[in-house]
Amino acid sequence: MNIQRIGGKSVTNLKALSAQIPAQAGPPAEQHAKLQQAARDLEASFLAEMLKAAGLGKTRDAFGGGAGEEHFASFLAEAHAKTLVQSGGIGLAESIFNALKEKHDAPTQFE
Repeated sequence: MNIQRIGGKSVTNLKALSAQIPAQAGPPAEQHAKLQQAARDLEASFLAEMLKAAGLGKTRDAFGGGAGEEHFASFLAEAHAKTLVQSGGIGLAESIFNALKEKHDAPTQFE
């Protein structure tokens, strides 16, 4: 370990110590998988809100399902949104993932 004595105190040389530690190729794949899942979940939430705003699941005057249909319409929109994301989505998850990955992979002040 690189310890120097300065004014009678032991001080660790962080730059020399960090040079001895092999550089990692990036965060583990597990971290990237979590970021990707978070990005897909966010895209699904966004798409669900857009589908609700577009009127998916709104009861119709004729042949409407009543109060039950109104209560479960949000579940229908969420299921459609998740299916859209699993099918490739609109590309929002990829943009979100790249932004999250860039933030996550940014060097800290000690590197």
